[in-house]
Amino acid sequence: MSDIMRPMPFAHLMSWILSEYKSQGSIFGVSKLVKHADGKALPIFEEKIESPYGPAAGPHTQLAQNIIAAYAAGSRFFEVKTVQVMDGDELSKCVNKPCITAADECYNCEWSTELYVPQAFAEYVKAWFACKLLAKELELGDPNGFVFNMSVGYDLAGIKSEKVDKYINGMMDASQTEVWKECMDWAMANLDKFQNVDEAYVRAISPKVSDSITESTLHGCPPDEIERIATYLITEKNLNTYIKCNPTLLGYEFARKALDGLGFDYIAFDDHHFLEDLQWEDAIPMFHRLMKLTGERGLEFGVKITNTFPVDVKAGELPSEEMYMSGRSLYPLSLSLAGMLSKEFKGKLRISYSGGADIHSIKKLFEAGIWPITMATTVLKPGGYQRMSQIGKELMDISYEPWTGVDVAKADALVKEFVTDVHYQKPMKPIPSRKMDKKVPLIDCFEAPCRNGCPIEQDIPAYLMKVSEGKYEEALQIITHRNALPFITGTICSHRCQDKCMRNAYDESVYIRTQKLKAAEGGFEALLPKLKPAAPVAGKKVAVIGGGPAGMSAAYFLGRAGVDVTIFERKDALGGIVRHVIPAFRISDAAIDNDVKLMNAMGVKVELNTEVKSVQELFDKGYTQVILATGAWHKGSAGMEYGEEMNVIEFLEKAKKAPESLKLGKNVVVIGGGNTAMDAARAAKRIPGVEKVSLVYRRTKRYMPADQEELELALEDGVEFCELLAPVGVKDGVLTCHQMELGAPDASGRRSPVDTGKVVTVDADTVITAVGEKVDTDLYTANGMEVDKKGKAVVNADTLESSVKNVYVIGDGQKGPGTVVEAIAGATKAARAIQDFDVNVYVEKNVNADYQKPLAKRGDICTDCSSCDDVRCLGCATVCETCTEVCPNRANVAIAVPGMRMRQIIHVDGMCNECGNCATFCPYDSRPYKDKFTLFWSEEDFVNSENEGFLKLEGTKTRVRLGGQVKEYDVADAGCGLYDPLRKLICAVYDNYSYLLK
Repeated sequence: MSDIMRPMPFAHLMSWILSEYKSQGSIFGVSKLVKHADGKALPIFEEKIESPYGPAAGPHTQLAQNIIAAYAAGSRFFEVKTVQVMDGDELSKCVNKPCITAADECYNCEWSTELYVPQAFAEYVKAWFACKLLAKELELGDPNGFVFNMSVGYDLAGIKSEKVDKYINGMMDASQTEVWKECMDWAMANLDKFQNVDEAYVRAISPKVSDSITESTLHGCPPDEIERIATYLITEKNLNTYIKCNPTLLGYEFARKALDGLGFDYIAFDDHHFLEDLQWEDAIPMFHRLMKLTGERGLEFGVKITNTFPVDVKAGELPSEEMYMSGRSLYPLSLSLAGMLSKEFKGKLRISYSGGADIHSIKKLFEAGIWPITMATTVLKPGGYQRMSQIGKELMDISYEPWTGVDVAKADALVKEFVTDVHYQKPMKPIPSRKMDKKVPLIDCFEAPCRNGCPIEQDIPAYLMKVSEGKYEEALQIITHRNALPFITGTICSHRCQDKCMRNAYDESVYIRTQKLKAAEGGFEALLPKLKPAAPVAGKKVAVIGGGPAGMSAAYFLGRAGVDVTIFERKDALGGIVRHVIPAFRISDAAIDNDVKLMNAMGVKVELNTEVKSVQELFDKGYTQVILATGAWHKGSAGMEYGEEMNVIEFLEKAKKAPESLKLGKNVVVIGGGNTAMDAARAAKRIPGVEKVSLVYRRTKRYMPADQEELELALEDGVEFCELLAPVGVKDGVLTCHQMELGAPDASGRRSPVDTGKVVTVDADTVITAVGEKVDTDLYTANGMEVDKKGKAVVNADTLESSVKNVYVIGDGQKGPGTVVEAIAGATKAARAIQDFDVNVYVEKNVNADYQKPLAKRGDICTDCSSCDDVRCLGCATVCETCTEVCPNRANVAIAVPGMRMRQIIHVDGMCNECGNCATFCPYDSRPYKDKFTLFWSEEDFVNSENEGFLKLEGTKTRVRLGGQVKEYDVADAGCGLYDPLRKLICAVYDNYSYLLK
């Protein structure tokens, strides 16, 4: 595929806009149009803006459609993408692709327009003209209520070059340019397409696109060159001028400390940019001089805060050695610089802000007098431009008084606030990949990642919808079809589903586990009496050894399927590790008892206080199949060279049943970094006499296997984390450890601990080891079963049947210590191998057939998820379309295809520059810009691509590449031989979306 963007002629652009709006009520996918009807506006540059925000100079202001989409979403201040003397092919060769990834903080390795300068100019003029027409026609606001701001770089010679000089002059007055004539001619020839636009209005559209400019300073630009450029723009071009400041003005030590303190310690950079870039002592006098210079000429001077921040590529984020950071990690740096400059200039220096601004901060920034505010990273995330729509609504009630200065006190308060604001802090643990382990299909690429992330593939969207409707019994019925333990999993599930939730890219994952418990508690009393097993199955009698989560689940599913099943449990109650080991502050016995009642409803028989060691004895008693569901109860060890250690299982059992029997001393150390270690540490804090609990681990919190929430709970309980320590031994109340450090990141970014040679001691009256719990290998070998090198039973991967016929192994014994939901997954597999049952009853049912309902949530960030009444589910099982939202160029388009349940995705080749952002957010392990069915505008682009896609020929004749083969079809012929869903997709484009064609 070619990464060359093909700008649309003005006629095509307007045809697309007007046709899409008429048929769908949207403009380049933006359906949440923001309108200003009160006539209020903020004065700026002798112009005015109806709202003080818009897109930053970057991917969202490179093409005309990008700017228009931003305008539709309420933007009124546009920093059009930077132009420089290097452009087109020359620049493109310097930009590695993909060049953008905004998974959390954003990284990019592109810095100015990839178009030729004349093309860029034409795009901005077309966007200006189109926005003027749309403002009037759709009554979006005052046609003069928005401002375009130029951006140029990076040296004076380049800015004075003929093509950049012509660009600046044309932006100041486009009236004599070819593109202005193109726009004017089209508008005059198509007045019949408008209701509110007439000839007089069109002729009155101002050709003065911009009278302001931002000087973009490349890293390393000398201060005298920066001032020369600004002076030239002020004195020779008579432009209101901003200078873009680099965050390196803060100094290396400040930046390093700030990012480390907010959890961004993994971001790598050295001090060379800080030494080479503009220095504070040079910047301040320069800004004073330039303020004086503009004041003398009746112009405005200000600073743009800030440029992106150069960092090293360490984990393969992008295919380059250096990349530019932005987003929430840039916010503390940009805001700190804004605060420093505000104090220095006593609020009199105008600050245009960019650097991680979003819905959480934008109103506060404005109220501090820091505006206009531009954004890029937030609108590169799911929701895209429509995140600006939410911001537009948020800013509707602002004061429209003219700018009188920055409120230094409010700016200072904002700087102090980010230190504790969770929106600008990195979680302790890396954000898990949201990708599903499957490739995106050409057709019907909507699937719920949460379901794919769940080991039992729970029908999460279906039950979330029922919970949101208050139909708890129906929700619990859906849950229990695949999940035998709704109360246990609703309380302590490791919820890998939430890791995959697309809502993570907005605010927080949907609280799926909480909703499951809500359904369980709300629907239990109604559903329980209605549960009953199927008709008895003849010839099958199953024994389940072990009554923990795996055994209970297997018995539940078999009982429901009509199989005669009995659980043999050596302890006095069912529940296994969950009942006997996990602390009561994590889960109550009552919750476990409810799951036991669900199992009992399926006719399961239970024999407690019964230990079974011989499988053959069970066969002799008439059992036809045996399931071993014993847990990992055997002790692990930290491998200390000397001293005593208490096993975590032993400790947690005593802490739960007889805490008074434990004499741990004042200082307790827990060795380990998993969830069990967190349980142990929190339980130890509750033992009488314990004053301090330390958790020792040889890596940092970031690399601990425990879940983020378990780490947070341990910290809340006062557990002290002793990171980068490897235990050696304990003696006389002291644990001796080797001090470790993290080595260089590997290709995945993971950093292994390296011994520094230093020794550290930790007070330790008792050491609890929470590592390496093991399974009972003897049980397997004594029954003639084959085991692997780790002592786990060797089983058939599909059925979990062991080497002994009709003996199955599930739970920890099958895969090692695992989670409850993994135990249910294994139980399901073994149960279905014995007596199959349908698990897909609810997969296609209970999805929302109206895709507009979930789409209505797109772009809206919840600013307080913990108190939100809405489930916040985005309905991924019904509709995805994420790739359409995150593409700044609008190159991925959703279209309705007759006969298909949901909209399909078309990739428009000519609008794509292979930035790669859609690949970041596609829930599949895929790159939509390469892997979705592609519409080509020309033979040249078709030939230069490997994408599967099509090129329109004459009439309905179509050239198609599919499976690497190129053939021509008449798609109007249902029998033409082309895969029919793709044929229908192409026909839908021709019949209903012809504006996509160039």
